[in-house]
Amino acid sequence: ILCLVSAAAALDFKYHHTEELEEYLRRVHASYPSLTHLHSIGRSVEGRDLWVLVLGRFPTQHKIGIPEFKYVANMHGDETVGREILLHLIDFLVTSYGHDPVITRLLNNTRIHIMPTMNPDGFEATKVPDCFYTQGRYNRNGKDLNRNFPDAFESNSASIQPETRAVMDWIKNETFVLSANLHGGALVASYTFDNGNPVTGSLKGYSRSPDDDVFIHLAKTYSSNHASMYKGTGCDNRQTFPEGITNGYSWYQLEGGMQDYNYVWGQCFEITLELSCCKYPPAAQLEKFWRDNKVALIEYIKQVHLGVKGQVTDKNGNPIPNVIVEAKGRPHVCPYRTNEQGEYFLLLLPGTYVINATVPGFKSMLKTVEIPDNTGNFSALKQDFSFPEVSDQIRSRVASCPKAPLYQELERASAAVKPTVHILVLVTTMLVIFK
Repeated sequence: ILCLVSAAAALDFKYHHTEELEEYLRRVHASYPSLTHLHSIGRSVEGRDLWVLVLGRFPTQHKIGIPEFKYVANMHGDETVGREILLHLIDFLVTSYGHDPVITRLLNNTRIHIMPTMNPDGFEATKVPDCFYTQGRYNRNGKDLNRNFPDAFESNSASIQPETRAVMDWIKNETFVLSANLHGGALVASYTFDNGNPVTGSLKGYSRSPDDDVFIHLAKTYSSNHASMYKGTGCDNRQTFPEGITNGYSWYQLEGGMQDYNYVWGQCFEITLELSCCKYPPAAQLEKFWRDNKVALIEYIKQVHLGVKGQVTDKNGNPIPNVIVEAKGRPHVCPYRTNEQGEYFLLLLPGTYVINATVPGFKSMLKTVEIPDNTGNFSALKQDFSFPEVSDQIRSRVASCPKAPLYQELERASAAVKPTVHILVLVTTMLVIFK
C-alpha cells in the first residue's frame, strides 16, 4: 500500500509536458483503479489526447443521485497555473481518500472529472514562458477556444475546432451540474453571462442570467476561500474586483465562451477562474499557487450539492427523460430537462421554491420545497415526481435545444430592446407625412 501511495504522490512542483502529464495520470489510475477512471474525450489538432481523470466511488459510470462535477484547465495554452494545480488536486484527493473524512465523503457522493489541459498543442507551442500574451494561447489552427462555442446571443461564425467539439460532446454525454474553467492573466472569479443584449441588461453594463444569485454565490465561494482573491485588488491599480468576483459581461464582452455554453445548452453552471496575474509564471511559484487555491478548489466542488435533485417517473416507476423541471420564476431559454434516467439537478440557494415538472403534452406538476444548505451533508434536497397518467406507450421524447442563438427572439419581442429601430420608423413616418 505504501508503495502505491508513493508512486501516485511523486509529483513535483514543476511544469509537466505532454508525456510527463500522461505518465502521471496513468500512474495515478494504476495505483487507485477502484477510485479513478482515465479516458480521452478526443484529440487536439496535432493528435494529442484530451485526457480526463474521473474520481469517485463509482468512477466509470453515472449513478442516480450522484452529481457530476468538472474542472477544465489550460484552455488557453499559455495560461499554465491551472494545468499544474489540477494535477496537485488529483494527488491530494487520491491520497486523502480513506484518511480525511471530508474528502472521503466528497468522493463517495460526487463524481469529479478533471481535465488538466484542453489545449495541449498551445501549451507545447509556448516555447518561451511569458507573463503576457503569446501565440500559445491559441490551438494549432490559430483559434481561440474560448471564442469558439455556439453563442446564445448572436451567430458565432467561428469554425468549431476539434478540442471544442470534444468538450461539447463530453458535456452532451454527461449530466454535469457544476463546473469551473481555470485561466490566467488576472485574479478574479468571473460568472455568466459573458455576452448579452438589452433583455439581459447589457444596456446597464451587466448581463444577468435567471440564476444570477446562484452564480454570485459560486464566485464568492471560490474567491472567499482563496488566499487573496477575495481582496479584489486585481493585478494593478487600474483594475479592481469587489470581493474578487465579476459578471463576465461587466468585465468585457465575450462571444462564443465556454461558460455561457455550459449554462445554456449543458444545464451546467460554470464560472471562469482567473488564478494568476502572470499567465506563465516561473515553476518556482507553483507551490504557492497550489497553497493559495487548495481550500477554494475543494469548497467549490462542494457547491454541486446545493439546491434540489430528484427523479421523474411514470405510473410504472420507469424514469421519464426530457421532462422540463425548473424552479418557478427562473425559466431558462433552453428549458432544463431530465436525463435518460429521469434525473434533474437544480442549483438553488437555501429558501422556498416552487418546482415545476412538465411532461410535454400533460398537465404540469408543482411542488413547494424548502431548500436547506446541504453542501455540508454532500447531498442536495431530494424531491421526486411521479406522473400516474404517463406510461411508456404514450410518453414522447423531446428533441434537445437547437444550437442557435436563443435570445434573439426575446430581443425582437421586447419593445424596449431596440429603441433606435422604433425611432427610425417614427422618423420615416413623419417624412412621409411631410411629403
